[in-house]
Amino acid sequence: MWRQYKESGDRAVRDRLVLTFAPMVKYIVYKKVREIPARCEVEDFISCGLEALIHSIERYDPEKGATLEQFAWTRIHGAVLDELRRQDWAPRSLRRWERDINQAREHFIGVHGRRPSREELAGALGSTVSELRAREDEIVASDVTSLNTLVLSDDETAIERIDTLVSEDRFADPEHHTARDQAKMRFRAAFERLPRREREVAVLLYVKNLTLREIGGILGVSESRVCQIHGQLKRMLKEELSADSVLFSEVA
Repeated sequence: MWRQYKESGDRAVRDRLVLTFAPMVKYIVYKKVREIPARCEVEDFISCGLEALIHSIERYDPEKGATLEQFAWTRIHGAVLDELRRQDWAPRSLRRWERDINQAREHFIGVHGRRPSREELAGALGSTVSELRAREDEIVASDVTSLNTLVLSDDETAIERIDTLVSEDRFADPEHHTARDQAKMRFRAAFERLPRREREVAVLLYVKNLTLREIGGILGVSESRVCQIHGQLKRMLKEELSADSVLFSEVA
């Protein structure tokens, strides 16, 4: 098929070659997937591999002794590695530490059937606990990763990074949410104790968003009278809720 493409230059034949070797691209990428940082998309590496495959088909020379599959494999594997290095700004020495730590941890688990403590892991690496902790901190800091990845721990854990972040959203705080509910309940009770006319003015002003003039027309009073009623209802609510001033200041 490759000779047919070289003789004819038919793109359809080349596309058939690409489809034939496409599973090899996926195999190489997914074989390296454990080394691909979570911030990177696997599809990017597959696209990179397919591009390398096309270049391999174009540049393959059977006179050099290798088969097309061997030549394409080498080029695709190299392209994936190059892309992996391009997207990783951490120094190679740090990645070497990361690889050694993972290998030592997996070996310990294979031998002992459990995860090693930090002291045991440091011993397996011929390092100190403080140096191991420093390297792990550097690895975490160098990896802009998904918030859904698991945090580093000496024990088995299902805790994701997003669960360790401190939220600044007060509305997501259960205590703040409870305080808001209490404040709403006490405000409603105080509002129900207002005279009917004050409640009507409050609804027309704050719910219906009418002007004082429009409210006066509905109630059959002057605009200045509506203003007086409004001031009166605010004073009454303030007096009713004075004992809960701390609660309302917390949820304001």
